[in-house]
Amino acid sequence: MKYLIIFFSAFLLVACKKEQKTAQTSAPVDSVKNVQDTVAADISSGTIAVDTFPFPTEIKECSCYFAKSKADFLAEKYIYADDAGKTAYMKLDGKRLALNLLSSSDMEADEELSKEIENDDYKISVKGKKIKGEEALLFEGTLTIEKPDGTIVKTPIYGECGC
Repeated sequence: MKYLIIFFSAFLLVACKKEQKTAQTSAPVDSVKNVQDTVAADISSGTIAVDTFPFPTEIKECSCYFAKSKADFLAEKYIYADDAGKTAYMKLDGKRLALNLLSSSDMEADEELSKEIENDDYKISVKGKKIKGEEALLFEGTLTIEKPDGTIVKTPIYGECGC
């Protein structure tokens, strides 16, 4: 009977030690996962999210508005809109922004479109070339967004300017 009690006690002692080892090894695995999450967050901070939005209700008359592609344009998934030279609207990094246009030349030279927008967080450049002109002028080009930290995103655009 003594041997049975000693054997049982030794068995419980070994079982308790295994549980402690398991608990200790699971803690470093969790902290490793946390480190990986932190690194992923650092990487994502180096990008600029360019989101689509519906046509701004603030724009009443003449305007330019662009999407990433012709299909998005036809589906009214815009990434940029302006009210012909005063205010530009975009949704960047999840925030809808109304930005003042610094300069805008709608087809003044060689049927090319050029717009410059800048605030404390972004420097935005729109460059396009006329592809078709009727009542509204269709353009294809590039939208370039730059942050002060040096992050740059270039997106193809398709859209129109007109009244």
